[in-house]
Amino acid sequence: MTFFHASSKTDLQILEPRISNHGIPLVYFSEKRENVLVYLSNAIEKYCRDTGFSYDGIWEKWGPYGFDRDGKMILEEYYPDALEETYRGVQGCIYKAEDIEDSGLVSNIPYLITSSEPVRITGKEIVPDALEALLEAEKNGLIRIIRYEEMSEKKKIWLAETMKKEYLEAVNHPEYRYFIQARFPDAVQDFC
Repeated sequence: MTFFHASSKTDLQILEPRISNHGIPLVYFSEKRENVLVYLSNAIEKYCRDTGFSYDGIWEKWGPYGFDRDGKMILEEYYPDALEETYRGVQGCIYKAEDIEDSGLVSNIPYLITSSEPVRITGKEIVPDALEALLEAEKNGLIRIIRYEEMSEKKKIWLAETMKKEYLEAVNHPEYRYFIQARFPDAVQDFC
């Protein structure tokens, strides 16, 4: 079986475990190619770099997605023009690997496989524009994208409360606080 991993780096030969939001070094793969497209760019890292915010630590990962009952990825645009800002013109690579033994350390994401060991790449696909790849996957019915304008008021209230909580908890992630202040200023105005 082929497994997929996305990266902004296009010259890798081996995928090494890295610490991500789960706090343990892993390499993340999906059984579905379309599910890794969201990892071609990280909104937090891209915004910080585009605006000159200097940071040397481990970047907080931004994953505004979930899955429906059938396991189809739903990507949500949590602020206006988030898709354009995050993915337009971003080049990356989808790496392929075979015969991965799942570490079993993360089990709450559909189609996810993780490895705690380095993984040899068996193939790769250069993606010239991450936004175009996401829109193509949406057009083909492989993922669903909910634009900010389509978001319910209930969801926007939940999002504001979540961003407030995330901001307060991100004491060791100045890059994430910087991003939240810029993208959700009303939610955190009392703390800035």
